[in-house]
Amino acid sequence: MTNFNSEQSRLHHNIDIMDFVIVEMNEYLDTHPTDRDAIEYTRHYVRMKNQAMKEYAAKYGPLSIQDIDASKHDEWKWALQPWPWEGEY
Repeated sequence: MTNFNSEQSRLHHNIDIMDFVIVEMNEYLDTHPTDRDAIEYTRHYVRMKNQAMKEYAAKYGPLSIQDIDASKHDEWKWALQPWPWEGEY
């Protein structure tokens, strides 16, 4: 059982879950490209993930290079955060 002792850990875990759903739905849609319910379900999770990624980046820093808004920062902080294998998120 995973222990999420911080808001940061819970948010990161939720992003992982949304990522999994999106990948699985993408695979489903490869074989069912006209399933409108599945398309809307996927869009819903993409919107939720995008919002969660923005929230995470605003609170704790970007999770991916795409989440960086260089125009809003006066220094490059990408490499100053703990690396995923350090387990400090």
